[in-house]
Amino acid sequence: MDSSTEPVPRPRVTVRLRALRFDAGSLALNLVATLGRRSSVPIERLGTLDRLREWCAGVGLVLRDQDVTDEFLAELRTLREAAYDVVAAVVHGRSPSAGSVALLNDRARPAPPQPRLRATGTGVAVDGADRPLSGRELQSVVVRDLIALLGDPERRGALRACDSSLCTMLYLDHTPGRRRRWCSMRLCGNSAKAAKHRRRRASAAPAGS
Repeated sequence: MDSSTEPVPRPRVTVRLRALRFDAGSLALNLVATLGRRSSVPIERLGTLDRLREWCAGVGLVLRDQDVTDEFLAELRTLREAAYDVVAAVVHGRSPSAGSVALLNDRARPAPPQPRLRATGTGVAVDGADRPLSGRELQSVVVRDLIALLGDPERRGALRACDSSLCTMLYLDHTPGRRRRWCSMRLCGNSAKAAKHRRRRASAAPAGS
């Protein structure tokens, strides 16, 4: 049988691959990372309301109970894909779609809550910092984080895509010289090293062994 017609084995999706990522370097990029392996068989990491709550807790945001709904989850995924389109455009030197830019500008419009200082008998307290966010406020916080990232030349210049052809996760590289190739050395970096080692062993093996 011609090897070119043989089906390519589908990579096994493990619990580790389905785990939420909070190491992309910013709030907005952590949202983008909730869809993994975009270049192959996508892995949805934000597929349930429990996962939505877990993601909010992981990035330090509190969503109002009444907004923990399938409708809001669908909105957040739409925002995620627009954010991915815009950031990937920056990384790869292309133009994002006009629809993505318009959607992000629209979702950034609602003003996020502003904490206020209040004098007390022993100093000051902060009111409103931990107030649960509405769905639109949460989206505004995420998009404003993305706008701040892209508006900062140093951070914008640190945007990278993981070298793994399966992963391609977007992240900020703050290493000296910005030579980081992988989203995570523990994950994609180790996988690449293991694959390289297997190829070396296979090429060094005697013919017919």
